[in-house]
Amino acid sequence: MPEHQRSNLAFQKNNETPSSEETLSGRVVDRHQEDQEKSSDDEEKGGHDGPPQPAGFFDKRLKKVRFQVFGLWARTTLILSVFILAVLSLYWAVLFHVEQNISSLTVFVVDFDGRVAPFTGVTPLVGPMITQTTEMMLSAPDPHLGYETMDPAVFDNNPLLVRQAVFDWKAYAAIIIMPNATAMLQQAVDQANTTYDPLGACQVVYVEARDETTYLNYIIPQLSTLETQITSKFGQMWTSMVLQNTSIPRENLQRVPQALSPAIGFSQFNLRPFRPAVMTPTVTIGLIYLIILSFFSFSFYLPIHMKFVSSEGHPPLKFPVFIVWRWSATIVAYFFLSLSYSLISLAFQVPFANHSAETTAVANNPEPYGKGTFVVYWAINYVGMIALGLACENVAMVIGQPWTALWLIFWVITNVSTSFYSLDLAPKFYYWSSKLPDRRYSSYTAASG
Repeated sequence: MPEHQRSNLAFQKNNETPSSEETLSGRVVDRHQEDQEKSSDDEEKGGHDGPPQPAGFFDKRLKKVRFQVFGLWARTTLILSVFILAVLSLYWAVLFHVEQNISSLTVFVVDFDGRVAPFTGVTPLVGPMITQTTEMMLSAPDPHLGYETMDPAVFDNNPLLVRQAVFDWKAYAAIIIMPNATAMLQQAVDQANTTYDPLGACQVVYVEARDETTYLNYIIPQLSTLETQITSKFGQMWTSMVLQNTSIPRENLQRVPQALSPAIGFSQFNLRPFRPAVMTPTVTIGLIYLIILSFFSFSFYLPIHMKFVSSEGHPPLKFPVFIVWRWSATIVAYFFLSLSYSLISLAFQVPFANHSAETTAVANNPEPYGKGTFVVYWAINYVGMIALGLACENVAMVIGQPWTALWLIFWVITNVSTSFYSLDLAPKFYYWSSKLPDRRYSSYTAASG
């Protein structure tokens, strides 16, 4: 091939094949275009390679999330609203029928007047008048206690056995008309007995420590009203009878004016007063704290228990064994936690070492177990904490968070509403709660005898 042809072919080949510099610059241009496209895509998605940039609440990119949040918010609010209406109503409703159910608070009316020797030959006046008054009140439309006229033979004609029945919670209170009520009154005006005491005619017996709130709010006020009504009514009747009896010397009436007015009265026998005041937390708000302590101990001990099932170079514990361990550890922990709870009452001088007393005698804080009363009180707190806490432990394992918070509210309300107030005043719906832990809780019985 001639020389000039070879030169032309080489020139054409050089023109067709780009140089290495041209190739490198082309690649740079292509990569720059790709970076720009990727940058524009990232901007559309909300940012660069780092975390997304914050956006406004009404940003269109949050539209889907907003609908999800609104739906969850509405559902949660509905659940909580229904829960409030359903569960908190249990507390309000426990006192809803108090006025209609006051008659469930039984009060024995036992008339011994003229029925026990040596007073059987006297025509009774005091006893029949009181029983007639209480029986008339049963037919009155106003709220009234459940007065129940009892035959003295039921108590072997012994007024002390009536006291024992009240102490044994067979009645909330008892009105006892003494065997010599009419005889002593007549003797006072006939013989001018200056030692006559109108308060010896009748007795009102009750045990305030059984349920302080019920006694102070309902029983004692109604009994006081009844006593005033009976004293006034009998005084008018008796004064008229005495003044019409010309055989009674007027000098006698001047010497024993108490035999005319008030003529009769009621001695109060509160067999077990509720005192001292520092005892109140042990049977009221303290029980709420006991529930809360039993519940929240679950959260403190859970990370410790989970060490057995977390994979940290050891095989996890079998599930049945894990459950047994949790229950056992919780029960042992409650032994010491209940001791701390009990020591608070001891530190604030709640009496735990008084002597015992007769059940029919008035006594302040007698201790049936002597110096061992504190141990009994501790044991009751321990058993109560187990009953309250294991229920929380089991429910927490089943429902998990955040529903355990609702369980705590339910557990507190159901126990408190039925243990702070008398079930006799509550609607019959609440009778199922007689088996709840706080309802069965009798720490004050151990502390007060």
